[in-house]
Amino acid sequence: MSIAKNLTEIKSQLPAHVTLVAVSKTKPVADLMEAYDAGQRIFGENKIQEMTDKWEVMPKDIEWHMIGHVQTNKVKYMAPYVSLIHGVDSLKLLQEINKQAAKNNRIIDCLLQVYIAEEESKFGLDEQELEELLKQVQQDKENYKNIRIVGLMGMATFTENKNQIEKEFKHLKTIFDKVAASKDAINRVSILSMGMSGDYQLAISCGSTMVRIGSSIFGSR
Repeated sequence: MSIAKNLTEIKSQLPAHVTLVAVSKTKPVADLMEAYDAGQRIFGENKIQEMTDKWEVMPKDIEWHMIGHVQTNKVKYMAPYVSLIHGVDSLKLLQEINKQAAKNNRIIDCLLQVYIAEEESKFGLDEQELEELLKQVQQDKENYKNIRIVGLMGMATFTENKNQIEKEFKHLKTIFDKVAASKDAINRVSILSMGMSGDYQLAISCGSTMVRIGSSIFGSR
């Protein structure tokens, strides 16, 4: 199967309200261009350096999403162009994104990463930390003019157990609904990013509005 065919097939299965992020990490520019020529405009990378290298040589109507864990000291390299940062899990990181966005006269959209998995290796905020972070940003709006919190992101446990994954996705959807409904929801939370190649259909049925798919488009890494 070609990349273009894979892409068309996946897109035909996605409801209209779900955004597809093509996870292109470790893939060469030629592969990304094949997806681009087939109409894909949103790409997700997990290393800032690699994403920046690709951004420099690829068409400028692409939306670049940072989907990996972000190191604070690397934010400056993607601040001029990144469209959405998926893995924001601390106030310190948010402050740095705001600072670098301001230097570039930009407002950068962010998703807050919520910890839903039963694995030690996953990053993210628990519910209480999420609430506190939102409260702090709300109270200190003046200092966060260059970021927008537009939604939440979560990664389910890496397991074959579909019930477990479904439970985690539904839990994140409940948290999302609570945040979206709160009176002081910052900048209208509308994106719920959950679901990858192996579990995106389940994620969509649980309320996801953005899925991150790599191997089903580009072949396994």
